[in-house]
Amino acid sequence: MEEAGARVGISKATLSRYETKEGTVKWPAVDALCREYDATDEERVALVELAKGAKIQGWWRSLADSIPESMNLMLTLEDEVVREDHYACMYVPGLLQTRSYAEAVHRASEVQCPDREVQHMVDIRMKRQELLDREDPPHIWCVIDEAAIRRFVGGREVMQQQLAHLLAQSERPHVTIQVLPFARGAHAAAVGSFAVLRGQTRELDVVYVDLIGGGLFMEKPAELERYKLAFEYLSAQALDFESSAELIERISKEP
Repeated sequence: MEEAGARVGISKATLSRYETKEGTVKWPAVDALCREYDATDEERVALVELAKGAKIQGWWRSLADSIPESMNLMLTLEDEVVREDHYACMYVPGLLQTRSYAEAVHRASEVQCPDREVQHMVDIRMKRQELLDREDPPHIWCVIDEAAIRRFVGGREVMQQQLAHLLAQSERPHVTIQVLPFARGAHAAAVGSFAVLRGQTRELDVVYVDLIGGGLFMEKPAELERYKLAFEYLSAQALDFESSAELIERISKEP
């Protein structure tokens, strides 16, 4: 699956979903796979037509504007996850951002993007957060570095609203928030932010690492275990849930 996916530009996890009839199916990928598997033209056309007519469609497919491929894959994966583990060292995780905070992040990160594109990406992020309101939502576990809590993104008012939103989200049964304080010193993920997306089975787990201009998805067993272990260490080093909430509240009241 890894080799086949690489040949047509999709991940092993996505190909696994295609083969087990889980989640969305993109017809260009089906077309490319048929060519790689030496299917006849008749078989390929028939399968592509089936894919085009599939009833299962992610909400983002209907968006007027295109979205980056890395975000496209993230949305596809998130449509089926049962748990997400996030370590955030720069900004509050996207699933927990307010709109004003998300706008400020995008304006800082995409300095050459026109306002229309910024608003488009923020709209996607806000829509993505509906994941938390599902009848059976995934468990979102976030370890947030103190630097991300203290960094003034969008100004004092925006930041205070964001911290208040974090506290409100932490009250939800399927959202766990821990803060990793400066006082804990060096830790297991000094290289940057990442997320472990966990599927119904371990074979569908994927790691997402933040990069400038997009992101990197990794799914080799050694890579997955390395990041899963790093998250366990980070969670162990971070404050407990109650102490984390107290620190967030205290920072929100600082002048």
